[in-house]
Amino acid sequence: MKRFLSPLLLLFAATTAAHAEDARKPVTILISIDGFRADYLDRGITPHLSKLAADGAHGALRPSFPTKTFPNHYAIVTGKRPDTNGITGNSMIDPRRPDVKFSLGDAKQSLDSFWWDEAEPAWVTANKAGVRTATMFWPGSEVAIHDVRPPDWLRYDEHVGYAQRVNTVLDWMRRPADIRPAFVTLYFEAVDDAGHGFGPDSAEVNAAISDVDARIGDLVAQLAAMAQPVQLVVVADHGMRAIDESRTIQLADIIDLPSIVAVETGPYAAIEPAAGTDNRVYEALLKPHDHMACNRRETLPERLHYGHNPRVAAIICIAEPGWSIIAGKPNWPVRGGAHGYDNQDPQMLALFVANGTGLSGNIGIVDNIEVYPLLMRLIGVAPLPSDASGSLVKRLAH
Repeated sequence: MKRFLSPLLLLFAATTAAHAEDARKPVTILISIDGFRADYLDRGITPHLSKLAADGAHGALRPSFPTKTFPNHYAIVTGKRPDTNGITGNSMIDPRRPDVKFSLGDAKQSLDSFWWDEAEPAWVTANKAGVRTATMFWPGSEVAIHDVRPPDWLRYDEHVGYAQRVNTVLDWMRRPADIRPAFVTLYFEAVDDAGHGFGPDSAEVNAAISDVDARIGDLVAQLAAMAQPVQLVVVADHGMRAIDESRTIQLADIIDLPSIVAVETGPYAAIEPAAGTDNRVYEALLKPHDHMACNRRETLPERLHYGHNPRVAAIICIAEPGWSIIAGKPNWPVRGGAHGYDNQDPQMLALFVANGTGLSGNIGIVDNIEVYPLLMRLIGVAPLPSDASGSLVKRLAH
């Protein structure tokens, strides 16, 4: 005899199947708080981050040299140091394009995949593997790297408020499972901006820290309300050190400025001899100087892992912590705070907090390239070869 299910049983079965089909898998969210020095977490003004750290893992990331924004954001998502990921500075020149300079302020160059294709970020590899990704800002995420962009990405706009950024991520999480991202990046720049403008010990920096912490608290609370499991990794690209006009090294006092191309100045200087000059530039800069050390790129200390990429300038000068290298009248104020110093400088250490990842406790100081294999493990995609050793992955609870 044929059996018939009651309408109620049919409805229950259909509902159960629908719930099973839409079961929420964990999302991996990578958050960058630009310029969040590692010891900012000890200021007692980050209740949400501090709870995430206490319930998960925390430590300090040693940035790659140069301790600048673009090189280190790319190192975090590729596992490759700037020398191998190709983003060797916030400003750089490639011998194949000698007449142009990559810089943050030049969208034509900074959004050209030519500069980025020497490495592949996590969102590109994940997309190729069929894992949906979304980027709420991240250096490089606007570029078609290896001809791939995340399915969801936005052109960087500093005027997009932090609540709107968080709500965008939450809206992505409200989507049906088949178009819901499994890996998301989120970026906040206010702590870095305040650090540059007012110095790391300023009330403005503390206010920025508190604001970003509150927005992360909003994100975590809303994800919990929608029963969305999350594997959260919160990082910074570098720290911050106080500077002032009394501590400057003027390149014009060492060499006539028309003889050099100052690709980048500040805590470190990237310098190319101008065309047609003889050895005067090398002779002037490579001798001992107060408060800075200059090297040919080929003779930089090996511990910096820097100088082999042809995009690295011919001469690299690194200032003593707290000092600034300038060339004539600087186009930036020599006050407040700066980064770009030797990556062994304790004040260049950056934030690391992980929650829901399997990491726990104080992980100490780790190179920031180690975040990449961790991300790929959490996403469930095999990492590409990189400079990382996998030290964070080895610490995962099994």
